[in-house]
Amino acid sequence: MKDRKRVMGRGLGAILSAESKAMVNTATDEGADKFVGNIMEVSIEDIYPNSTQPRTYFDEKALNELAQSITNLGIIQPITLRKEGEKFEIISGERRFRASKIAGLTSIPAYIRLVNDQELLEMALVENIQREDLDAIEIALTYHRLLEEIGLTQENLSQRIGKDRSTITNSIRLLRLSPDIQNAIRSGEISAGHGRAIISLENEELQQVLFDLIIKEKLNVRQSEQAATALKNPKSPAAKKAKAELSNNYKRAQKAISDILDVKVEIKTTGTGKRGKIVLDFKNEDELEYILSHIK
Repeated sequence: MKDRKRVMGRGLGAILSAESKAMVNTATDEGADKFVGNIMEVSIEDIYPNSTQPRTYFDEKALNELAQSITNLGIIQPITLRKEGEKFEIISGERRFRASKIAGLTSIPAYIRLVNDQELLEMALVENIQREDLDAIEIALTYHRLLEEIGLTQENLSQRIGKDRSTITNSIRLLRLSPDIQNAIRSGEISAGHGRAIISLENEELQQVLFDLIIKEKLNVRQSEQAATALKNPKSPAAKKAKAELSNNYKRAQKAISDILDVKVEIKTTGTGKRGKIVLDFKNEDELEYILSHIK
């Protein structure tokens, strides 16, 4: 997969300078506009947990798994910090912070919150959504921040940016995809439409199956939606339709094999018709031996 190890934040924001850490503390300070709404790389050593964090237990196995994911794929969603002098307090993302330390990172991408920056941040995020160079995951992350950090409702957000609530909801749902699939959307390997087809499957294993199928078979969005429907229910109309629409080439091959072996033959294909299997019907061991004698 191309661009598999893309890390959000790398190249998007410079490591904070000593001067920035010392001088910029509130939204009214000179240079505050460089912080608000942007992603910055912050040294791990300068970050400390929030003492009021409600979560006090972090599963060690889950942290190690997340650390391995960060090593392989990078950090998909930056953490959020509040600047306190030259240090930074975690507002959200302590799991990612802890896992990043385990992974050996020296810095981590983060959104920086400043004192009295609420209005400025909202303005910066809303303006950010209007950019044309954002990928679908960056847009979803921005929507998520406006809802979670600013406290907007989806109705408020819909009115402010001129987007339907359903558009916002479908966008945010992409953040439930695995980091691997999110990275594929970010790199342009698959589209947001593919992502929506994948997220329609609740089972994560099936999501991965469909993702792999999209990549291998180069499915378009419509084909991906049909494959998702078939994966949800093998007996669904979409699955039956795919089976019924056997191409003429496959039908001829099916008949040819049947004529040669003198047994019932069925060719089954995927919804795309590019992969499949051949089923040979036999009634007893003699017929099986007969079939095998023609294959050897």
